[in-house]
Amino acid sequence: MPVVAIFASSASSRTRLVSPSFRLLNLNSPYLKKYARFASSATAAATAPSSTSESVEEETPVIPLSERDHARLRYQRNIGISAHIDSGKTTLTERVLYYTGRIREIHEVRGKDAVGAKMDSMELEREKGITIQSAATFCDWNAKIPDTGEMQRHSVNIIDTPGHVDFTIEVERALRVLDGAVLVLCAVSGVQSQTITVDRQMRRYNVPRISFVNKMDRAGANPYRIVQQIRQKLRMPAALVQVPIGIEHDLKGVVDLVRMKAVYNEGPKGVDIVESDQIPADVLENAQAKRTELIETLAEIDDEIAELYLNEEEVTVSQLVAAIRRNTVARKFTPVYLGSAIKNTGVQPLLDGVCAYLPTPAESQVKAIDPAKSLTVPSVPLYPAASAPLVGLAFKLEESRFGQLTYMRVYQGTLRKGAVIFNSRTEKKVKVPRLVRMHSNDMEDVDEVGPGEICAIFGVDCSSGDTFTDGSTGYSMTSMFVPDPVISLSIKPSGTETPNFSRALQRFQREDPTFRVHVDQESSETIISGMGELHLEIYVERMKREYNVACATGKPQVAFRETVTNKANFNYTHKKQTGGAGQFGRVSGFIEPMEHDEETGKDVAFENWVTGGSIPAAYIPGVEKGFHDSLEKGQLAGCPVTGVRMILEDGAAHSVDSSEYAFRAAATGAFKECYMKSNPVILEPIMTVEVVAPIEFQGAVIGGLNSRRGTIVDTEVREEEFTVVAEVSLNDMFGYSSQLRGTTQGKGEFSMEYKTHSPVLPHIQKEMVDAYRKKLEKDKK
Repeated sequence: MPVVAIFASSASSRTRLVSPSFRLLNLNSPYLKKYARFASSATAAATAPSSTSESVEEETPVIPLSERDHARLRYQRNIGISAHIDSGKTTLTERVLYYTGRIREIHEVRGKDAVGAKMDSMELEREKGITIQSAATFCDWNAKIPDTGEMQRHSVNIIDTPGHVDFTIEVERALRVLDGAVLVLCAVSGVQSQTITVDRQMRRYNVPRISFVNKMDRAGANPYRIVQQIRQKLRMPAALVQVPIGIEHDLKGVVDLVRMKAVYNEGPKGVDIVESDQIPADVLENAQAKRTELIETLAEIDDEIAELYLNEEEVTVSQLVAAIRRNTVARKFTPVYLGSAIKNTGVQPLLDGVCAYLPTPAESQVKAIDPAKSLTVPSVPLYPAASAPLVGLAFKLEESRFGQLTYMRVYQGTLRKGAVIFNSRTEKKVKVPRLVRMHSNDMEDVDEVGPGEICAIFGVDCSSGDTFTDGSTGYSMTSMFVPDPVISLSIKPSGTETPNFSRALQRFQREDPTFRVHVDQESSETIISGMGELHLEIYVERMKREYNVACATGKPQVAFRETVTNKANFNYTHKKQTGGAGQFGRVSGFIEPMEHDEETGKDVAFENWVTGGSIPAAYIPGVEKGFHDSLEKGQLAGCPVTGVRMILEDGAAHSVDSSEYAFRAAATGAFKECYMKSNPVILEPIMTVEVVAPIEFQGAVIGGLNSRRGTIVDTEVREEEFTVVAEVSLNDMFGYSSQLRGTTQGKGEFSMEYKTHSPVLPHIQKEMVDAYRKKLEKDKK
């Protein structure tokens, strides 16, 4: 390999590494460092024994794809469009649908014609100008292949997702089933709080992304600063593949850095793409510099480009295209496109980039769990072959006028109308009465759907996250991550309660895993919980509109929790004698603080250290149940207890009086006995709050956050506006929207998302404990 010669040959060759033209390259990059070890590692690899993963693959039969499968999947893409609030996702999707011929007219999100964007099909979405539910559609695009210039028709499934953190579950389940994504960023605001959340979700599900810097026509647009933010805040290698021709109100087009051509949108609504080899003179130097930067960024992460770069060889268009695609699919790099969706600029080149650089369904590595296999083979790969056994994932439920609509991604095999499919969770067989492809709220009936496609089925009773097969396998897909609610409020019908009240709550719970409903045992009130005030407000409004149930709500309640801070021992005996057999159970051990486990997502645990059979094994589950019963309500303020581990070390049982119930009661008593000894504290949810406002209001905004006990984490000042990021208790954020509107004359906006739970201040804890005790005393009377 020529690169090895550069490291090991003569001094003249080695000095080439520090020549002026190479100074921007990071020679400390781990991708370049490995060349020095190439020969030794290659020798070691030749003699190394086969790995465990290879033996796993031998056990799992490989299902080959037919030529027909390859031909279909090669030109198919499944993408999501995700971003922070008001970055232009739905506006961008509207242009994509228009240019691909799926819609005949463009309608704006807050348009004067009161029609609204196609993907915002809900009346509430069009009124508020926000996306509440993710919407799926599909289109065909005649994409230009970058290295050959040929036109090739591609099929693209698109899911437009909400940007508000209150509806983050919609983004979560969309990214769970997609092969690629377009991350939209505002050319002025750049990487914002929800951008970081979306980035985290993309990494969780291994979704490659293309970045699109939107709103290049806005005053203060700076794409170069946005690229730096992607590298620093998202820790993702990124580089521009386009530079703008003009900026802000002078935006005329873009320069394609891969092919070095000027690209303009002309004709009505930018429908015609005009390419020219004549790059404007005032842009040419910048374009050449940014193309060099693109190659240098790729050289740090790609072997082939690094070799060409270090040998001072020219990188051809085909080599550059292959490197961008290779590293984008491997999630090592994101190409950055530019444009303005509202001004109809740069959307078609983005579509070409989606087809050129994002993976096909065949390139996405998807695995399922096979219960029939041993624990040494935890997962099996799925192959998008039409003839393979069916495996599909139901990722979203929606109530329609025709009944329950179940969105499904088919990973393997073919789903046919009228076929009988098998639910892996319930082990029930159901028939598919109707099969459709979605176009927002419109649908198109189809007879069959192949692997890699997204569809919807009617009349199938299931839950979100269920896996369906044809019955020949018991495969099950891993479920998606569901965050815990952070805010609750009581709700009751304004008039006489009707069946529609409970029917609406049941439906919303089934559709949205982050929306929870329970009845408070003490007050007998119905409590709804969700991800934020807007989240709950939307559901209350939907109950009124869709079910004709007007509701009155109580004051929002923050999801406080309790936890222990010290280790505390217990030795408790539950003894109760009545007529006949009594109750007896003795348990001893300790409770201690427990950190949140990132892998399992749990922060409570029960461990059995009993030896010698002092407690019969049949009674151990009763002790664990008693422990979990105790966690439901802490003794400080009646909040759920988290972050605690119970260790059972010893105990005693009676041959006649002991039972599982007796040990369950013993565990509950033991927890109560030692809980106050563990120095418990009350935890409150802390939110990451991001405020964007004109620069003249900076002092007033920061002062307002400080008055709410906020901790300023980061500030960024731009030409005309600034961004401040702070960590504030959710309990102190009620009413902030009105305060910010008054402080900034209606020009400021803010967003917040849950970060963690932290201990409340001592005086607040004392007030909460006193209030809880008074409530208990009142209830006794």
